[in-house]
Amino acid sequence: MAEESSTVSHLSVAMTTNEIDNTQTMSADSMTSSFIFGTDFYLKFTVILMGAVGTVGNGLVLYAMYVSKQHRKQVLIFNQNALDLLSSFNLIISYAVQICNFHLTGALGYWLCIVFISENLVWWGTNGSMVNLAIITLDRYLKVVYPNMSKKYLRRWVIYSAGAFAWFVGIVYNTVLVYYSTLVIDGLCHSFSIFESHAAKMASVIFYVLFFYFIILTIFIFCYWRILVAIRRQAKVMASHSAAGTSNPNQAQSHKNQSNVIKTMILVSAFYAVAWAPHNFYYLLVSSALFPGLSFADNGYYSTMFIAFIYTCTNPFIYAIKFDPVKKVLIKMIPCKKNTVQPSDNTMSTGTSTGNKRTRPGASVVT
Repeated sequence: MAEESSTVSHLSVAMTTNEIDNTQTMSADSMTSSFIFGTDFYLKFTVILMGAVGTVGNGLVLYAMYVSKQHRKQVLIFNQNALDLLSSFNLIISYAVQICNFHLTGALGYWLCIVFISENLVWWGTNGSMVNLAIITLDRYLKVVYPNMSKKYLRRWVIYSAGAFAWFVGIVYNTVLVYYSTLVIDGLCHSFSIFESHAAKMASVIFYVLFFYFIILTIFIFCYWRILVAIRRQAKVMASHSAAGTSNPNQAQSHKNQSNVIKTMILVSAFYAVAWAPHNFYYLLVSSALFPGLSFADNGYYSTMFIAFIYTCTNPFIYAIKFDPVKKVLIKMIPCKKNTVQPSDNTMSTGTSTGNKRTRPGASVVT
C-alpha cells in the first residue's frame, strides 16, 4: 500500500510539475519566513475575521428563526443559514491551520491536508449553500407561478428531502474532488492540483463553474423574472378587488409577507451573482495554465475568497433587516431597545381598554 501510494505520488508530481506554483515547492523553513510577513498572511487573517463575523451572524439568525418558530415555516431558509454557519465556522479553523504552517508528515499530516488545508469542510457548506439557494428559488417559483401544483406536490417531506440534497451535493462533490486531486509532497499540501491530465483538470473546473455558478444564476434569472410577472398580475387583481370593496385583509397580508420573502431572496441571489463572479473567473484562469504565475495559494486567490465570503458574512444581516420575524427577535435582544419598549409596555397594561390585555409587549414599537 505504501509503495502504491509512493508510485502515485511520483507519477502525479511528474504530470503536474508545471501546474504547481513555485511558492508551494519551497522548503518548509523558507516558506514559513516568507509567509508570516507576506501579504497573504494578512489576507488569510482577514478571511478568518470574516469567518468569525459570519459565524456569529448566522448563529444569531438561526436563533431568531428558532425563537420565532420560523424554522418550521421557512425550512429551506433555515437550512441556508445552517449551511452558511458551517462554512463560516470551518473557514476559521481551515485558515488558522494554514497560518500555523505545519510541516505535514505521516497520516496526521495527510488528514490535515485533506480536511482543513484544502478547505474541504469550508466547501461542504459553501457549495451546499449554493445548491440550497437554487432550491429556494425553485420553491418560490412553484408557489407563486403554480400555486395549485405546489400545494399538491410540495409536501413537507419533499422540502426536507430537498434541503438534505443540498448537504449531500456539497459533501460528496468536494470530498471526492479533494480525495482525487490532493497530495502531500515534501511536507506541503497540494490541493486541487494533482490530476491525471490537464484535460481532466479543465473538465473538473468547467463542470464546477457551470454547475455552481452559471446554471444556478440561470435559475435565479428565469424564476425570479417569472415570479415578478406573477406578482404584478396578482397585485392588479387585488387592486381591482379593493376598488370594488371586496378585498380580503388576510389575503392581502399573506401576499405582503410572501412579497417580502421574495424580495429578500432576490437581494440574496443578486449579491451571490456579484460576489462569486471574481472567484469563478480566477478559478478558470489558474486552471487554464495560461498564466503560470497564478495559483490557489497566492494573493489573487485569497483576494477573490475575501470578496466571495463577504456574501456569506453579509447574508445574515440581509435576513435581519428584510425578514420581519427575525428582525423582531433580534431587536428584542438589544438592551437599549428593551429599555425604550418598557414604558410603552407599562402604559398598555394600565390602560382603560380591555382589548389591549393580549397585546404582545413592544408590538407597537417594532415595525
